[in-house]
Amino acid sequence: MTQVVNSIEYRAFGEWVSDGASVLDLGCGDGELLAFLIKAKRVRAQGIELSEQAIVRCVADGLSVLQQDIDTGLSEYADNSFDFVILNQTLQQVKKPDYALREALRVGKKTIVGIPNFAYYKARASIFFRGRVPVTASLPFQWYDTPNLHFLSINDFWDYCKNKKIQVKGSFFKSGNKQVKFWPNLLAEYGFFLLTKINS
Repeated sequence: MTQVVNSIEYRAFGEWVSDGASVLDLGCGDGELLAFLIKAKRVRAQGIELSEQAIVRCVADGLSVLQQDIDTGLSEYADNSFDFVILNQTLQQVKKPDYALREALRVGKKTIVGIPNFAYYKARASIFFRGRVPVTASLPFQWYDTPNLHFLSINDFWDYCKNKKIQVKGSFFKSGNKQVKFWPNLLAEYGFFLLTKINS
Protein backbone atom coordinates (compact mmCIF):
# COMPACT_ATOMS: atom_id res chain seq x y z
CA MET A 1 0.00 0.00 0.00
CA THR A 2 1.28 3.48 -0.89
CA GLN A 3 2.64 5.61 1.95
CA VAL A 4 0.22 8.52 2.37
CA VAL A 5 1.03 10.02 5.77
CA ASN A 6 2.71 13.03 4.12
CA SER A 7 -0.32 13.73 1.93
CA ILE A 8 -1.49 17.19 2.90
CA GLU A 9 -5.19 16.44 2.53
CA TYR A 10 -4.88 13.33 4.69
CA ARG A 11 -3.39 15.47 7.42
CA ALA A 12 -6.39 17.78 7.08
CA PHE A 13 -8.72 14.78 7.35
CA GLY A 14 -6.82 13.77 10.47
CA GLU A 15 -7.59 17.17 11.98
CA TRP A 16 -11.30 16.87 11.16
CA VAL A 17 -11.84 13.24 12.23
CA SER A 18 -11.91 12.68 15.98
CA ASP A 19 -9.97 9.93 17.73
CA GLY A 20 -11.84 6.63 17.87
CA ALA A 21 -14.65 7.82 15.60
CA SER A 22 -16.72 5.50 13.44
CA VAL A 23 -16.01 6.11 9.74
CA LEU A 24 -17.70 4.93 6.54
CA ASP A 25 -15.66 5.58 3.38
CA LEU A 26 -17.82 5.50 0.24
CA GLY A 27 -15.79 4.58 -2.82
CA CYS A 28 -12.76 3.77 -0.70
CA GLY A 29 -10.60 2.48 -3.58
CA ASP A 30 -7.68 0.44 -2.30
CA GLY A 31 -8.21 1.73 1.24
CA GLU A 32 -5.31 4.15 1.62
CA LEU A 33 -7.36 6.76 3.46
CA LEU A 34 -9.01 4.17 5.71
CA ALA A 35 -5.63 2.69 6.58
CA PHE A 36 -4.29 6.15 7.39
CA LEU A 37 -7.23 7.01 9.66
CA ILE A 38 -7.04 3.66 11.45
CA LYS A 39 -3.35 4.22 12.16
CA ALA A 40 -3.44 7.95 12.92
CA LYS A 41 -6.83 8.31 14.60
CA ARG A 42 -7.66 4.75 15.72
CA VAL A 43 -11.03 4.96 13.97
CA ARG A 44 -13.53 2.12 13.59
CA ALA A 45 -13.55 1.94 9.81
CA GLN A 46 -15.82 0.46 7.17
CA GLY A 47 -15.41 0.89 3.43
CA ILE A 48 -17.74 0.52 0.47
CA GLU A 49 -16.30 -0.06 -2.99
CA LEU A 50 -17.57 -1.33 -6.34
CA SER A 51 -14.30 -2.58 -7.84
CA GLU A 52 -13.58 -6.22 -7.02
CA GLN A 53 -9.84 -5.70 -7.54
CA ALA A 54 -9.78 -2.81 -5.07
CA ILE A 55 -11.75 -4.84 -2.53
CA VAL A 56 -9.27 -7.71 -2.79
CA ARG A 57 -6.42 -5.28 -2.04
CA CYS A 58 -8.31 -3.84 0.92
CA VAL A 59 -9.08 -7.24 2.41
CA ALA A 60 -5.45 -8.32 1.91
CA ASP A 61 -4.46 -5.29 4.00
CA GLY A 62 -6.90 -6.25 6.75
CA LEU A 63 -9.55 -3.62 5.99
CA SER A 64 -13.29 -4.18 6.30
CA VAL A 65 -14.78 -3.34 2.90
CA LEU A 66 -18.10 -4.33 1.33
CA GLN A 67 -18.96 -4.41 -2.35
CA GLN A 68 -21.85 -2.09 -3.12
CA ASP A 69 -22.97 0.50 -5.65
CA ILE A 70 -23.58 3.69 -3.68
CA ASP A 71 -25.90 4.93 -6.43
CA THR A 72 -28.45 2.47 -4.99
CA GLY A 73 -28.34 4.19 -1.61
CA LEU A 74 -27.44 3.20 1.93
CA SER A 75 -30.77 1.83 3.10
CA GLU A 76 -29.12 -0.78 5.32
CA TYR A 77 -27.63 1.97 7.49
CA ALA A 78 -29.69 3.89 10.04
CA ASP A 79 -29.64 7.67 10.39
CA ASN A 80 -26.49 8.98 12.11
CA SER A 81 -25.01 5.49 12.32
CA PHE A 82 -21.46 6.79 11.67
CA ASP A 83 -19.61 9.76 13.11
CA PHE A 84 -18.11 10.49 9.69
CA VAL A 85 -18.98 9.47 6.13
CA ILE A 86 -16.33 10.18 3.49
CA LEU A 87 -16.81 10.77 -0.24
CA ASN A 88 -13.26 11.52 -1.37
CA GLN A 89 -12.91 11.80 -5.18
CA THR A 90 -16.15 9.83 -5.44
CA LEU A 91 -18.98 12.34 -5.84
CA GLN A 92 -18.15 13.26 -9.45
CA GLN A 93 -18.05 9.57 -10.43
CA VAL A 94 -21.48 8.44 -9.24
CA LYS A 95 -24.56 8.62 -11.45
CA LYS A 96 -26.69 10.39 -8.85
CA PRO A 97 -24.38 12.67 -6.82
CA ASP A 98 -27.22 14.59 -5.18
CA TYR A 99 -28.78 11.36 -3.91
CA ALA A 100 -25.43 9.92 -2.83
CA LEU A 101 -24.59 13.03 -0.82
CA ARG A 102 -28.02 13.17 0.80
CA GLU A 103 -27.58 9.55 1.87
CA ALA A 104 -24.10 10.29 3.21
CA LEU A 105 -25.45 13.21 5.24
CA ARG A 106 -28.27 11.03 6.55
CA VAL A 107 -26.02 8.17 7.63
CA GLY A 108 -23.16 10.31 8.95
CA LYS A 109 -23.21 12.93 11.67
CA LYS A 110 -20.59 14.69 9.58
CA THR A 111 -19.57 14.16 5.96
CA ILE A 112 -16.24 14.84 4.27
CA VAL A 113 -16.29 15.45 0.52
CA GLY A 114 -13.25 15.79 -1.73
CA ILE A 115 -13.64 16.87 -5.37
CA PRO A 116 -11.36 17.69 -8.30
CA ASN A 117 -11.76 21.29 -9.42
CA PHE A 118 -12.67 21.39 -13.10
CA ALA A 119 -12.18 25.19 -13.07
CA TYR A 120 -8.49 24.91 -12.14
CA TYR A 121 -6.51 27.37 -14.28
CA LYS A 122 -4.58 24.69 -16.17
CA ALA A 123 -7.85 23.02 -17.14
CA ARG A 124 -9.21 26.38 -18.30
CA ALA A 125 -6.07 27.05 -20.30
CA SER A 126 -6.25 23.66 -21.99
CA ILE A 127 -9.77 24.37 -23.19
CA PHE A 128 -9.06 27.98 -24.19
CA PHE A 129 -5.71 27.56 -25.95
CA ARG A 130 -5.80 23.97 -27.14
CA GLY A 131 -9.52 23.48 -27.65
CA ARG A 132 -9.25 20.11 -25.94
CA VAL A 133 -10.78 18.46 -22.91
CA PRO A 134 -8.22 19.10 -20.14
CA VAL A 135 -5.79 16.43 -18.98
CA THR A 136 -4.04 17.51 -15.77
CA ALA A 137 -2.62 15.91 -12.62
CA SER A 138 -6.04 16.08 -10.99
CA LEU A 139 -7.85 15.10 -14.20
CA PRO A 140 -5.47 12.52 -15.66
CA PHE A 141 -7.89 10.73 -17.98
CA GLN A 142 -8.73 11.13 -21.63
CA TRP A 143 -12.36 11.95 -22.45
CA TYR A 144 -13.04 8.37 -23.54
CA ASP A 145 -11.78 6.59 -20.41
CA THR A 146 -12.52 9.00 -17.59
CA PRO A 147 -14.51 7.69 -14.62
CA ASN A 148 -15.86 11.21 -14.04
CA LEU A 149 -19.51 11.63 -14.96
CA HIS A 150 -20.07 15.12 -13.54
CA PHE A 151 -17.87 18.17 -13.95
CA LEU A 152 -17.99 20.73 -11.16
CA SER A 153 -15.86 23.49 -9.76
CA ILE A 154 -15.21 24.53 -6.19
CA ASN A 155 -17.63 27.43 -6.65
CA ASP A 156 -20.26 25.05 -8.02
CA PHE A 157 -19.98 22.98 -4.86
CA TRP A 158 -20.22 26.05 -2.60
CA ASP A 159 -23.39 27.08 -4.46
CA TYR A 160 -24.80 23.57 -4.20
CA CYS A 161 -24.31 23.50 -0.43
CA LYS A 162 -25.94 26.92 -0.07
CA ASN A 163 -28.92 25.95 -2.20
CA LYS A 164 -29.39 22.63 -0.41
CA LYS A 165 -28.91 24.23 3.03
CA ILE A 166 -25.90 22.08 3.83
CA GLN A 167 -23.57 23.58 6.39
CA VAL A 168 -19.89 23.78 5.50
CA LYS A 169 -18.05 23.42 8.80
CA GLY A 170 -14.59 23.44 7.26
CA SER A 171 -12.82 23.58 3.91
CA PHE A 172 -9.35 22.94 2.56
CA PHE A 173 -7.85 23.39 -0.90
CA LYS A 174 -4.66 22.14 -2.49
CA SER A 175 -2.56 21.96 -5.63
CA GLY A 176 0.14 19.34 -5.75
CA ASN A 177 0.93 18.79 -2.09
CA LYS A 178 0.59 22.44 -1.10
CA GLN A 179 -2.34 24.21 0.50
CA VAL A 180 -4.09 26.91 -1.52
CA LYS A 181 -5.46 29.77 0.59
CA PHE A 182 -6.37 32.34 -2.06
CA TRP A 183 -8.65 32.10 -5.12
CA PRO A 184 -9.13 28.34 -4.77
CA ASN A 185 -11.61 28.14 -7.64
CA LEU A 186 -8.80 29.29 -9.94
CA LEU A 187 -5.64 28.01 -8.24
CA ALA A 188 -6.61 24.76 -6.49
CA GLU A 189 -6.69 21.36 -8.14
CA TYR A 190 -8.82 19.88 -5.35
CA GLY A 191 -11.32 21.05 -2.77
CA PHE A 192 -12.22 19.30 0.49
CA PHE A 193 -15.24 20.10 2.62
CA LEU A 194 -16.47 19.13 6.08
CA LEU A 195 -20.27 19.12 5.99
CA THR A 196 -23.24 18.68 8.29
CA LYS A 197 -26.97 18.85 7.83
CA ILE A 198 -28.52 22.25 8.50
CA ASN A 199 -28.82 23.04 12.22
CA SER A 200 -26.56 20.09 13.16
